[in-house]
This record gives sequence, C-alpha cells and structure tokens, in this order.
Amino acid sequence: MKNQTTGILQMLVVPLMALLAFVPTAVGAQSVNSVLAAVVQKNQAGAQSQKNIDQTVEQTQDLVQEYKVLIKELDGLNVYNQLLAKQVSNQQVEMTGLDNAIDQVTVIERQIMPLMVRMIAALEEFVQADVPFLPAERKKRMDFLNSLLERSDVTVAEKFRRVMEAFQIESDYGRNIEAYRGTLELDGQEWEVDFLRIGRVALIYQTLDGAKTGSWNNKTRAWQDVPGAFNTPVREGLRIARKQKAPDMLMLPLAAPEDSQ
Repeated sequence: MKNQTTGILQMLVVPLMALLAFVPTAVGAQSVNSVLAAVVQKNQAGAQSQKNIDQTVEQTQDLVQEYKVLIKELDGLNVYNQLLAKQVSNQQVEMTGLDNAIDQVTVIERQIMPLMVRMIAALEEFVQADVPFLPAERKKRMDFLNSLLERSDVTVAEKFRRVMEAFQIESDYGRNIEAYRGTLELDGQEWEVDFLRIGRVALIYQTLDGAKTGSWNNKTRAWQDVPGAFNTPVREGLRIARKQKAPDMLMLPLAAPEDSQ
C-alpha cells in the first residue's frame, strides 16, 4: 500500500511541477505545498479506508466460518432431537405396556394369595399323614411358610417361590435315602437312636448300641419291633446312607404294599 501511494504521489507531482513552472515563484511554491499536503492527506485517508475494508473483510470471513460451524452443529442437533423423539415415543409405548402388565399383576396377586394358602394347607395335611421323619424340621418349614404369607415386606413372587421350594423338598424325600440321629420315646423312655429313611417306603430306627431295631407302620401310626436278624442289615444301611460304604443289596424290614399309604 505504501509503494502504491508513493507511485500515485509521483504521478501527481510531475504534472503539477510542470504546470507550476509558469506560475510566479512565490505563489507557485505556496500552491505546490498546499496541493502536496492535500494529496498526502487524501492518500492517508485512502490507506486508512483500505485498512478498515481489510479488517471488515477479515471479520466477515470469520463470521462466515462461525456460521458454517453453527450450521453443522444445528444439523447434528436436529438429528439428535429426532432420535430422542423416537426414543421418547418408544418409551411411551413401553410405559403403556408396563401399566397393562401392572394391572394384570394386581389381578394375579389377588388370585394367587388364596391359592398359596390352599397349597400350604394341603402340604401340612400331607406331612401329618406321611411317615414321621424329620418332624421338627418339617414343622419348622410349615410354620415359616404360614408366617411368610402374612409379611408385607416380601413380594408375592418370593412367597410363591418359597412355597414351590417346600413342595420340591417334600418331593425329593421320596427319591433318596437318609440317615440322621434323633430321640425316640419307647415304652415311656426316651432313647437316642439312628434313623434310616428309604424314600417314603421305610423309616427304621436302631439304638446306638445296635441292640434294638424297629420300623414305622404307617397304617397303625406306630413303631413296631423287628427281629434281631435285621440289626446288621440296618447298620449297613445306615453306613450306606452316610456314604461310609458303597451301595449294596440289603434285606430290610419294609411294610407290605397293602399296609402302606
């Protein structure tokens, strides 16, 4: 810009000097100085204007670039908003489905509570009529289920799970053998004995010294003595149940089919 201004000044000065050559010296010198000062001032003003224009152009380019960036961000926000709108719509559909499911659960809860009461009552009746093995443990389980139904801090699903678990435990008793120690009242005297349970087919006791053995008669609901010849087989059966001996064939006192329930 400086070189351009100097060139313009030179172009103006040469003609002016030639023109002023015909003007008287005193007047000519004063006029030349005035003209030169005006030209310089004009050129300076032009240079400042050009500088202002350059700054304006630069600012305009910055604004255009910022505008382009904002447009891209706006496009991204529009896509994101569309995605959110779809998610909100899907969530509303899910909420409607959940509301319907909750209504159905409420109906099921009103129906399942009486069902569980009947199930527990039936299980209690079955236990009372069954072979009397593990009486304390099975009674404790029934008492727990009855108290569980009255609790408000337990969900219906958990209550139903525990009821079904009790049914499963009782069902498993019929498919395994077990040996456990307990007390038994015989002839008015309390004895500590070993019990051998074979499914629900037989429940046999034997005194700790192995001298006395008996079995449960579910028809008469009473214990009955068995011949001493069964003492050794019952002792072997207790060892098998405790996994102290490999399974083997044994002769054990079992109730006749017509006597079992």
